[in-house]
Amino acid sequence: MASINELLGISDSYQAPEKIMKILQDETIREKVFNEFLTNFKYDVSYDWFYDYFQDKHVDRSKLKQDFTPTSISDVLINGIAPKGLHGIVYEPSAGTGGNVIRAWDIDRKKSSSFDFKPGKVIWWCEEISDRAIPFLLFNLMIRGMNAIVMHGDTITREAKKIYTTTNDGDWHLDYSQLHDLTEDKQIRRMLEIK
Repeated sequence: MASINELLGISDSYQAPEKIMKILQDETIREKVFNEFLTNFKYDVSYDWFYDYFQDKHVDRSKLKQDFTPTSISDVLINGIAPKGLHGIVYEPSAGTGGNVIRAWDIDRKKSSSFDFKPGKVIWWCEEISDRAIPFLLFNLMIRGMNAIVMHGDTITREAKKIYTTTNDGDWHLDYSQLHDLTEDKQIRRMLEIK
């Protein structure tokens, strides 16, 4: 199994966030890298591949007080909010690299057959303050074909650096999502009550 650094074509983990953003913005390269990641992780999309990598190399515990929610706690929360399945908007105010969102998505998608599962029935509203976490979060959402609104900013003050959407235009569970930067869209900013 190749390391994440090898898959991204970098020599050190500090290069990962910038490299991931470049990959996500180029559809041809993005599909190639997504395919390599899926092959490397044996198509198991049920968990956040970046969990240990990010926690070991990128967490900013001193400034941002970052820490990851253990999977067992995520499962209790998720099963408590959606015993019959998720619909509409699911909000994650501290999304990190997407571990909780991936767990909720995975539990929800396993409640229906792969031919009946429609990514469009849920819009994942994710917010994250960390500059380092945002590329990993977007990668995780896009490779899984999830529809999401991602606010890169402060959940409390509502100050946003960037606003993205990821869209699975075909609403097919095996498609990758497309990335859209809506940072300058004033109507979106008003709708999300962002400064």
